[in-house]
Amino acid sequence: MTVYVINPNSTVAVTAGIDRAVAPLRSADGPKIECLTLAEGPPGIQTQRDVDGVIQPLCRLIGELDRSASAFVIACFSDPGLHSARETTAKPVLGIMESGLLTALTLGQRFGVIAILPASIPRHLRMINAMGIESRLANERAIGLPVVELADEAKTLGRMIDVARALREDGADSVVMGCAGMAQYRTRVEEAAGIPVVEPTQAAVAMALGRVRAGW
Repeated sequence: MTVYVINPNSTVAVTAGIDRAVAPLRSADGPKIECLTLAEGPPGIQTQRDVDGVIQPLCRLIGELDRSASAFVIACFSDPGLHSARETTAKPVLGIMESGLLTALTLGQRFGVIAILPASIPRHLRMINAMGIESRLANERAIGLPVVELADEAKTLGRMIDVARALREDGADSVVMGCAGMAQYRTRVEEAAGIPVVEPTQAAVAMALGRVRAGW
């Protein structure tokens, strides 16, 4: 059986980064972890319209994979189609935003979020408010780069470090990276900021594996 980690955008480089991020969670006794790209998705999920547009193809793919799946992870920080996906399959479905935020709550009293664009922040705040954890949010700040530019280390790493340090000054005890495309920078941002940095796909896959092994 397989934990399918689905990148709902069509940027293969993001999926490759996700695959590297979850590599430490793979084990010989399984379950297998397979990272997939949703070909019908946009290059980056950056607006509510992008979020809404991937729900149908995402649920269709989950339905096609259901027989061989032990769990699913939706690897986009907007958790697109999370509730619809949970109606599509009886298998566990984890969203990386929900999982990342819940993990951050275990690391300290207040958390911060690194967003890609300022326009992403209101969408994230809706989720944080819906989860009832807004009082634990220190702040959310954006690096000002779209998904397709995150692979450019010269542009991205320094901005992420600056934002993580600013979030620490805002009172954050931990930081959640607000996009699956940031995965490759986790360790370096954490070292530079001096506080724990949550890579949300790792958090979601770890939860999925735990649920599969525990039979929840």
